[in-house]
Amino acid sequence: MKKWLAVVLVLALAGAVAWVTLSRHAAPDVRYTTLSGETLNQADLKGKVVLVNFWATSCPGCIEEMPHMQQMYKEYAAKGFETIAVAMSYDPPNYVKAYADKNALPFKVVMDTDGAIAKAFGDVELTPTTFLIDRDGNIVKRYVGVMNFDEIKQLIAQSL
Repeated sequence: MKKWLAVVLVLALAGAVAWVTLSRHAAPDVRYTTLSGETLNQADLKGKVVLVNFWATSCPGCIEEMPHMQQMYKEYAAKGFETIAVAMSYDPPNYVKAYADKNALPFKVVMDTDGAIAKAFGDVELTPTTFLIDRDGNIVKRYVGVMNFDEIKQLIAQSL
């Protein structure tokens, strides 16, 4: 009886590991251009844990998340963590720049003027939508709506 139970437990664990491994997929290789004019792509971010957050200045949940994202960035940036805040195509660039400046956002802020970045990430339409990408460039977690900050901080710490 004990051997049978051990076999079942080993098979269940192997299945869980396979499911987690196979359920991860590579983040799209998009080109980001920050408000300051810096350009980078997914290959440039390899080796870092990256939070890609789709947001808009007109989105209450997005604005709610920003102080938490600033705090996480300050806490983890020195350990290899990067944050990219991607403003949606419908957000006026002057609103995005004004918000970023007023709130002294410490991370990279990007305008998705033609919607190509949102499309590459699976046609993101709802904000906030956030992706956590591991050091190998694989999507670890996707949030639609305001993130669970306790969970995301734990995932970031594990990925670093």
